[in-house]
Amino acid sequence: MMSSKVIVTVVVLLASVAISEGMSLRSLGVALHCRCIQTESRRIGSLIEKIELIRPNSHCDETEIIATLKKTGEQVCLDPKAPWLKRVIAAIMSNTKP
Repeated sequence: MMSSKVIVTVVVLLASVAISEGMSLRSLGVALHCRCIQTESRRIGSLIEKIELIRPNSHCDETEIIATLKKTGEQVCLDPKAPWLKRVIAAIMSNTKP
């Protein structure tokens, strides 16, 4: 049988590896959770400089749409279910070549 000191040592080693792995992912810019806590559904299309679409992944089950505003550079999470945003996305998709 293994002694309790060996078990504690193994547990501490595994915990430190898990923590350092999480820290290294975060330092690489990998989000370990959803970025959008609140979403904006009002029409702000004319204020948007660029849009970033983040598909569901292992860290977040939701599609996230993050807009960067022209004047301030502020990032705003947009509601993917907002009717105006659905129309904008449809228009963009119809203009892109397959």
